[in-house]
Amino acid sequence: MNTTIPSEYEIHAYIDGRLDESRRQAVEFYLAQHPERAEEVRAWQRDTQRLRALYGALPAMADNPALDPAHIRARRWQRFRARLAIAAMLVLSLCVGGLSGWQVHGWRFARAMPPMGDAMAAYRMVAVNQSVPLDVVSEEDSVLQAWLDKHIERTARLPDLHDAGYHPIGGRLFATDQGPAAMVLYKDAEGHAISFYVRPPGPMRDLLPSGQRADGDLLAQYGSDRSYNYAMVSRVDGTDKRLVAQALERVI
Repeated sequence: MNTTIPSEYEIHAYIDGRLDESRRQAVEFYLAQHPERAEEVRAWQRDTQRLRALYGALPAMADNPALDPAHIRARRWQRFRARLAIAAMLVLSLCVGGLSGWQVHGWRFARAMPPMGDAMAAYRMVAVNQSVPLDVVSEEDSVLQAWLDKHIERTARLPDLHDAGYHPIGGRLFATDQGPAAMVLYKDAEGHAISFYVRPPGPMRDLLPSGQRADGDLLAQYGSDRSYNYAMVSRVDGTDKRLVAQALERVI
């Protein structure tokens, strides 16, 4: 394993899913040895997920470089360094007050997100824009179930969509404010895609009632059991919504 310290460019490329397999493994090995740096990277990944969920499809970001997550992270780092110089002249109480204000701001931002907006953002990145690769590629249900069980503890069984003409093709992990999330992608013979997305509800136990919502040309059908939030995401006009709802009901 190459233990070379990754550059800032590689760190940002890793966050945005733009590294090849060998460098991605090298960066992950480095982060495993440096927990403080790993926590910083996870925070940036959470910011990236928020931005992509907020702005929707990634081509819009490409048209406006100011909305690119890497560009935003660089601006925030510059502002942070400037604030450090100012903070040295402030009393401790002001510092604590300022940090508390930022925490409340972040909490309100997260609570304002629509239900399973991160599930839709993940679908757009993997199934629509294909801007990030799958972490695991397999058409075997047992392989993907084992992968899911490894990363998401005590989660439900994967939905069986074979009767609807869909088979799994792989999975991808994502970072959220609530903890690690996972998506398993299914496709049919015509290339239509359905994603199964699961994430923990977080310390506030924000479980979701069963429901659905459309966002542009995507539909998310979602619900919760006692431990996790789940969503099935598909195109509004490309899939039998009743079959998707039935598959989700069998999961939760």
